[in-house]
Amino acid sequence: MSSIIQLLPDHVANQIAAGEVVQRPASVVKELLENAVDAKASDIKLIVKDAGRSLIQVIDNGLGMNVTDARMCFERHATSKIRHAEDLFSLYTKGFRGEALASIAAIAHVELKTKQEQDELGTHIIIEGSKFISQDPSVLPKGTSFAVKNLFFNIPARRNFLKSDTVEHRHIVDEFQRVALAHPNIHFTFIHNGGELFNLPSSNLRQRIVAMFSGKTNEKLVPISEETEIVKAQGFVSKPEFSKKSRSEQFFFVNNRFIKSGYLHHAVMAAYEGLLKDGMQPGYFIYLDVPPNTIDINIHPTKTEIKFDDEHALYAILRSTVKHSLGQFNVAPVLDFERDPNLDTPYNYQEKDASMPLIQVDANFNPFAEDKPTKTFSGSGYRERKSETANWESLYVGLKNDTQEIENITFEQDAVTSSLFNDNEIEENKNRTYQIHKKYIVSSIKSGMMVIDQQRAHQRILYEQYLKNITVQQASSQHLLFPIELYFSVNEIELIKDLKMSLENTGFVFDSIENDKLTISGIPILVTESEVAIVLEELMNDLQNGIPDSSFSLNDSIAKSMARSLAVRTGTYLTEREQENIVNGLFACKEPDVSPFNKPTFITISVDDLDKKFAI
Repeated sequence: MSSIIQLLPDHVANQIAAGEVVQRPASVVKELLENAVDAKASDIKLIVKDAGRSLIQVIDNGLGMNVTDARMCFERHATSKIRHAEDLFSLYTKGFRGEALASIAAIAHVELKTKQEQDELGTHIIIEGSKFISQDPSVLPKGTSFAVKNLFFNIPARRNFLKSDTVEHRHIVDEFQRVALAHPNIHFTFIHNGGELFNLPSSNLRQRIVAMFSGKTNEKLVPISEETEIVKAQGFVSKPEFSKKSRSEQFFFVNNRFIKSGYLHHAVMAAYEGLLKDGMQPGYFIYLDVPPNTIDINIHPTKTEIKFDDEHALYAILRSTVKHSLGQFNVAPVLDFERDPNLDTPYNYQEKDASMPLIQVDANFNPFAEDKPTKTFSGSGYRERKSETANWESLYVGLKNDTQEIENITFEQDAVTSSLFNDNEIEENKNRTYQIHKKYIVSSIKSGMMVIDQQRAHQRILYEQYLKNITVQQASSQHLLFPIELYFSVNEIELIKDLKMSLENTGFVFDSIENDKLTISGIPILVTESEVAIVLEELMNDLQNGIPDSSFSLNDSIAKSMARSLAVRTGTYLTEREQENIVNGLFACKEPDVSPFNKPTFITISVDDLDKKFAI
């Protein structure tokens, strides 16, 4: 029997590796940015067109490569980061596998321009699908420029699986933020479709966070700092009142590498115990420095998962560090039994100066006088008034003692028996509703009884109402006396711009949309001012995994999100009138049986079912 095992060609092996390394355009951005950081660049520029489908270019002023390295970097497992297996446990660089550039070159058109400082000429290489097209010397500035064009040109199935441009762009922004936040000492620039989204000069950590998100972020941050033999922790956490429903502002960095860790996230949440509302997430930017030999990065191709030697000690240190900072900056309540609260100066009097007390003396006061006249204050001074000692019975002098005989008074005793309606027109309200455990509404029907889930029923009512407003007729809005100003990150502002037309049809009125600020002058009728920020945050949180390409799907997602945000919650007391409105509104819907999320809104229990329960 002939042998059947054979080596795969290089271009086939590169495409297989690309399936793990390059999942979407954001993966290319991550690899190229990390290579630029490893090249010790101080200025990195990212240029993207069509959310990475047409072009992803990273330009840096790093060390550059000579002719041999420029050609060798596209070979599999060719890297300058490690030499031996032991180097995996003392990593100080972002990459180390040597698969990224080979995988990218296998599925795209790549153009490399690089030059070292001491060389007179640089190298210009063009590769298309792992095939070298040309290699020429060229006059170039110091550093490296990688241009990746037509991603997945030779794998149409992978290209078809990409999401919309808005979704892919948001993933690119996420990867850019992770690298830029890890290295505040590097100047980063991000240009998308010819417009500059980010221009982040070299700065300290706090300035980088504020420049990345919005100017309003500065007042949210609480610094943390702790240094032990196991770990050095520093960074910032947000105040509890600025918590959100989404996890868009949660970042862990270990040795300047972004990671995802549910275990460490639980440690931070434990420090916020008792300070957050249900379902709310705090923001944090936590940087951990640990010895490289105590962690293992070589677990996942994306290198976002790390194994620690002593996770339990790290958990305890991180939890106590965050809790200590929240208490130190008076964010969390602290009990001090030695402090006397009676000695605290009220806030209203802290800035005021003490005034001398006024002394008033009555010169006419004589404690030995026999008759003490009663003094009353008048406009011209004091005047004496003698107390009247008349008998209280004198008040009734002169009143007539005539009494009337009540028995002699006659009244009209004819009862009015007429009615505005005939007896057969009067209908008694037999279908009364009752609320059980502030969750269910019970109503009687001919065959038995009906139990309605109040939250799901209200979701169905609001969903059809908002969907009708978006697609058929524009909803009316209530204009605000004072416009509301909300601050969002650049990524969230871009999402709101895409949803602007649909949101305006639901009743929102936008005065202006700036880089990090949103001004709203009108809101839907069913939304209060305090709920505006919550509704928009939950809407963006629901759409973060993907915005549908078709307009109807987009409108459907918006209607579902707003219905879920504004529906009456379980545990809310409803009056009898409110219960009736929900019942009547539910059965006026086109599909009253299920909620917008395909869950049943009500069940019916027949009299026969009840009889069976009581049967012996």
